[in-house]
Amino acid sequence: MPELPEVETTKTSLKPLIGQSVAQIQIFQPKLRWPIPDDLAKLQGYQLLDVQRRAKYLVLTFAKKDDELLKLLVHLGMSGSLQQYPDGQDKRKHDHLIISFHDSDGKQTALHYHDPRRFGAVLWHHDYQDRLLDHLGVEPLSDEFHADYLYQTIQKTNSTLSNTKKPRPITKPIKAVIMEQQVVVGVGNIYASESLFLTQIHPLTPANELSLEQIAQLTDQIKVILQRAIELGGSTLRDFTVASGQTGYFQQTLNVYGNQGKPCPTCGTTLENIKITGRASVFCPSCQPLIDH
Repeated sequence: MPELPEVETTKTSLKPLIGQSVAQIQIFQPKLRWPIPDDLAKLQGYQLLDVQRRAKYLVLTFAKKDDELLKLLVHLGMSGSLQQYPDGQDKRKHDHLIISFHDSDGKQTALHYHDPRRFGAVLWHHDYQDRLLDHLGVEPLSDEFHADYLYQTIQKTNSTLSNTKKPRPITKPIKAVIMEQQVVVGVGNIYASESLFLTQIHPLTPANELSLEQIAQLTDQIKVILQRAIELGGSTLRDFTVASGQTGYFQQTLNVYGNQGKPCPTCGTTLENIKITGRASVFCPSCQPLIDH
């Protein structure tokens, strides 16, 4: 599944299209996770003004003189990608949508939305903002994500995630907490596993048992790992590529994710695998001991 670094890399790869105008919309398969809007063709004549990312969603803003701004919300689902080709490139199997752009010189570029599993989405932003975006937590690479925020959220000294008058600390495993989208967005399984390994925290450790110092180390590692993954173009799981056709190389630097049964790169102990909230969680039992309190 494309994770936050892959989506951020995709966002960057779309920047060359900013300032170009939509020449044509072709919908080949509207049945994604939610149906592609049947009035998507009204984007024709609009100019791409901006591309932003919120969690694992892309927000594409289009403008047209004297008309309202139009915003598309795009999610890549389990297997989706956005790729650019010269206009006229043959449609591939699983290309469900093609948006053709042209620049001021008349050069045309086709943006293909490719999604074999059809679990992604292309939607009008205003129709789904409250349903998909408004409940999301802070961005992990923003200044809002820091040790005090995560520690207070876990201890419920701020009651953002509690509807009770006397909120209780979060006792669920720390790995589950940092993957919870209401807490912090976009820390997927790969990056959670790697961050916990580098901070020597067992993934099953109850969140409320971590000290502020441990939380500080964890938030720092999450930021470092995500930024590194972005610089390397993401993890390129399966056939993921970004709009420019670039592939990612972060998977070549993984310490534990996907390496169960192999020796720990730090101490040589065999890496173990457990499941937490249904997700594989690889860790080193020596470097990340589960401490009883």
